Amino acid sequence: MKEVEELIAVFKKNGKPENLEGMQRYGIRFNKAYGCNIPLLRTLAKNYKKNHELALELWKTGVHEAMIMAFLIDDPAKVTLSQAERWLKDVKSWDICDGLCSNLLDKTSFAYEKALEWTDRKNEFEKRAGFVVMTAIAVHDKTVPDDVFIDFLKIIRKHSTDERNFVRKAVNWSLRAIGKRNRNLHEHAVKAAEQIRGIDSKTSRWIANDALREFKSETTLRILELRDRKKLNSKRR
Repeated sequence: MKEVEELIAVFKKNGKPENLEGMQRYGIRFNKAYGCNIPLLRTLAKNYKKNHELALELWKTGVHEAMIMAFLIDDPAKVTLSQAERWLKDVKSWDICDGLCSNLLDKTSFAYEKALEWTDRKNEFEKRAGFVVMTAIAVHDKTVPDDVFIDFLKIIRKHSTDERNFVRKAVNWSLRAIGKRNRNLHEHAVKAAEQIRGIDSKTSRWIANDALREFKSETTLRILELRDRKKLNSKRR
């Protein structure tokens, strides 16, 4: 595909070898990359929005920048279950996992279903994906009722003993995101964190203590207060 060749040429021209070293220091893994920065890729992506066919071809290249472009430009309405599973199997780095889940998969019609399923997977990045999708839904989708996230908290408790770095951090991330969504979920998340802290597991205690610090911080309480005011004002209109 002509567009793929053109974009690869842009990656080659704008890539910086020193960026590759920085990526590796931050635990970003890749088979082939040129060292382009994310702002450049997001700017390029604006010219190809919802180009599903191009996204599929870019992903196939296995080039790090091309895979990022793929999830930035794909059309969530055209993403199939088989594509989601196929792409997730290709993930070998946390940044691709997080970007794929929070820019594309969380907007699919099956996001909730797959989030629940992936959290039970054995593969580290597939399991992380489930929690990242939960986090993305909590942050991006304002229409989801609280009951959904209360169910998510049960799953978070269940998997809070997983010691693998990319899993425990994703579990913690999803817990914190839910707890900052609104006042009601903050109360439920605090209770869940306290229950997790009581589990005889070093990982569980880390997840819980980190979340509880954020839940009790002035910044979080101020955010919740502002959201309460916004909600009250919208009801008055």
